[in-house]
Amino acid sequence: MTTTTYTVKGMTCGHCVSSVKEEIGGLPGVTGVDVDLAGGLVTVRSEDPIDAARIAAAVEEAGYDVVTS
Repeated sequence: MTTTTYTVKGMTCGHCVSSVKEEIGGLPGVTGVDVDLAGGLVTVRSEDPIDAARIAAAVEEAGYDVVTS
């Protein structure tokens, strides 16, 4: 089991949270997605590590951006 947290910008409401959870949750291997709207944090649980680019692409598909350092 792997847990990784990403910072996502642009989320402002419950619909945003649902969209991000749906897109990331649809990726193969993802077992859970938690979103902290106030902090802009998305925690992804998966069976094995998932390439960050795949997570970023799913977030972009939902209409938001992953913050990179």
